[in-house]
Amino acid sequence: MGKFIGGTSPLTRILAAGSAVAAVGIPAPIALNTAPAEARAPAPAPIEGEIADFYRSRGGAPLWFAPNARDAAQQLVQLLATAQADHLNPRRYNVRGLASAAAAARTGNPAAIQHAEAMLSAALVAFAADQKHDPGVGIIYVDQELKPAPFSPRDLLTAASRAPSLSDYVQQMGWMNPIYAKLRQALASRIYRNRAEYQLLSLNLERARALPPGNGRFVIVNPPAARLYMYENGQVVDSMRVVAGRTDPIAQTPMMNAFIRYIALNPYWNSPPDITARKLAPTILKEGRAYFTKRGYDVVDQFGPNAHVLNPMSVDWHAVAAGRVKVNLRQRPGPANSMGKMKFMFPNQQGIWLHDTPEKEKIDEAARLQSNGCVRLEDAPRFARWLFNGRPPSAKGARPEQKVELPTPVPIYITYLTAVPSGSSIVYFDDFYGKDRAQARQFAGL
Repeated sequence: MGKFIGGTSPLTRILAAGSAVAAVGIPAPIALNTAPAEARAPAPAPIEGEIADFYRSRGGAPLWFAPNARDAAQQLVQLLATAQADHLNPRRYNVRGLASAAAAARTGNPAAIQHAEAMLSAALVAFAADQKHDPGVGIIYVDQELKPAPFSPRDLLTAASRAPSLSDYVQQMGWMNPIYAKLRQALASRIYRNRAEYQLLSLNLERARALPPGNGRFVIVNPPAARLYMYENGQVVDSMRVVAGRTDPIAQTPMMNAFIRYIALNPYWNSPPDITARKLAPTILKEGRAYFTKRGYDVVDQFGPNAHVLNPMSVDWHAVAAGRVKVNLRQRPGPANSMGKMKFMFPNQQGIWLHDTPEKEKIDEAARLQSNGCVRLEDAPRFARWLFNGRPPSAKGARPEQKVELPTPVPIYITYLTAVPSGSSIVYFDDFYGKDRAQARQFAGL
């Protein structure tokens, strides 16, 4: 069906009146008992006006029954029919009505095409809105712009219309992250051997809801795999090994969405209080003042640019080792500094960042959950080159904490995936942090 010419198109008139969209018959979302209350999608806002604007902007030309749409309508109906894989109820989307409308449209009848177009577009908008929400699994949203939220109807339909293949866009769920789409495909196609694998796929699907669609540049860190991935337009362009937080609760690397905003060259390392008490204070008691000279540490009144250095021997280090007194212990830049030569900052209250490391041997170990929560990188200079588009900054002299803003902030998603798509199969990782067990209790019934 070609573009309507002359006046207002019949499809635009129908949408403007709201009659075709009303015929879709999409009620409020019905959540199955496979998702907790926090994960249930809210009822979508009225969509008729934005869908009408979308078709009006293209002169009423069809989307689903355009000459190059191929089997996109059928792909959408199949996705909706298996919406239980998304922890949604397929009945919400009037699948039978959509299939009947699409079949009628394939006869070439103009009125049937107009009716099916409105139904399919409204169903896609509702389905995508139901999928894109905070899964309620404890993710810290440092930057609220990175909290999952539905596209506007017009933006979603425009993205679909601009995809090289509408059929592929729908089949691959281009509005979701590729990891989500592949986990979902495994669930819908029953690519699991037992109930335990089914449950793992379902739990990880919820975490993958918070990952971004496959456009633009972003970073994913997955502690169970101990790897960092650099993405461009939905494809992994580079990856590297990392050392992430230990398994004890105080040191686990948290799930977090944030923008990497700047790099700090020649960084200080601010010792966490528990590390100071458990590891450093006992050694200070043995070595005395020589510890600070030899290892490059200072006691300061506060962390940050306004810090003043204090006399380390004025501190009761026995009390520090016993946990009764807390001190601010800072390591100066240098070859032994725990941050290495650079750290990558996405400022957050949890004190989590990515950084270089002098302990390269730790990167080569198979068990790489050994940090205090921050993420040590296999090759920090290589990561800097990618962040700065091939032109990373260099330190100007020995001045500590040289801050260089990124040309454009890059989103980072620290997730926790124990089921990860790899080609046509799924790779499973150990539940080192116990999140699968905790989430399984939360998502009772999975």
